[in-house]
Amino acid sequence: MKLTAREKSELFGEGVVTVILLLLLNLSIYVLLDQMIESNPALANGIFQIKMSLAFGPNHIQFWSWGWVFLCVMLVADIFIVYWRLIRRYRQMQLQHVIYELHYIADGHLGHRIPFQLQGNMQRVITSINALVDSTLRAMEDERQIERSKDELVTNVSHDIRTPLTSIIGYLGLIEDKQYHSEEELLKYTHTAFLKAKQMKLLVEDLFEYTKVRQPATPLSLTKIDLKQLLEQLAVSFELEAHKKKMEIKTEISEDKIMMEADGEKLVRVFNNLVTNALKYGVGGKHIFLKAGHVNESELVVEVANDGPEIPKKALSQLFDRFYRVESSRSKETGGSGLGLAIALSIVELHHGYLYVESNKKMTSFIMHLPVNQEVKLTRPKKIKSAD
Repeated sequence: MKLTAREKSELFGEGVVTVILLLLLNLSIYVLLDQMIESNPALANGIFQIKMSLAFGPNHIQFWSWGWVFLCVMLVADIFIVYWRLIRRYRQMQLQHVIYELHYIADGHLGHRIPFQLQGNMQRVITSINALVDSTLRAMEDERQIERSKDELVTNVSHDIRTPLTSIIGYLGLIEDKQYHSEEELLKYTHTAFLKAKQMKLLVEDLFEYTKVRQPATPLSLTKIDLKQLLEQLAVSFELEAHKKKMEIKTEISEDKIMMEADGEKLVRVFNNLVTNALKYGVGGKHIFLKAGHVNESELVVEVANDGPEIPKKALSQLFDRFYRVESSRSKETGGSGLGLAIALSIVELHHGYLYVESNKKMTSFIMHLPVNQEVKLTRPKKIKSAD
């Protein structure tokens, strides 16, 4: 920390004043001691005897006068006192600078940090202050993001519910006003309203599931499950639907058993969402692959892949955003609630794992890493290479 010219002047002035006061004090003490010795012959004789009995070095150097001893001792003491006084004053100036910086930050300049480096505990104080401001900014930004997220959620839910609700009200209004010409047309209107109501129900259920799994404190019903068996059962359950889409589900698991600790019900929801996605959007593909295996003793990797169309590069980073759907896939046949992948990601993160996607012309793969036991928390690598 650099002192200002004014502070340097104050420090110098205080040093000069301290030196003058100490010299006056030394002189006063010397005069008093000298008068005391002169008025007391016995004391003077004692000091003389002590002086004669003390000798230093090979040449037996003796003290010339007790005054010189006194002056040397006082000089050392004066130097120590001046140094202590200046250091104390210098630290007070440092503290004043820190307080000024704190007031500046408290006035709303949260982007400011205490810029200078100090020694010892003061530097620890500065580091703590800067870290506290950083954490406060992050907390404020997180809070703003949560508010924006809530507003966005309300907007998207309102939009997605309004569309089928408008249709339901429209068709029921036609029925209420008897705007139909035959029983067949009446059944058509009620059937359409029923389908739209089911669409709303699906959206509300997905929304409920999404908000539930987004809570960090959401409890997991943990049990030991065989991941291989779970994936094989999943393949069987989707076999008929895959056949209708002219696709085949294959499991590629070389290990006999893959035991892990997880909430089986929630994990099934993840795989259901991913396989359903592959069936919806893997148009033109022939296969869906379910793969799993150990990365090491504490980590598993599971992959749900299909050989359908490539996901555009610009869409990959937004794929797990809620309500996001690749624009070309927005249709009545394939357009779901837009929450499936967001729910899958949240459930994987609840299990202390991470989920990402890779896509190229040959294969689109959703890859998740999960811990074998929930005591382990996996950390997503900073950079995950996408497939070429």
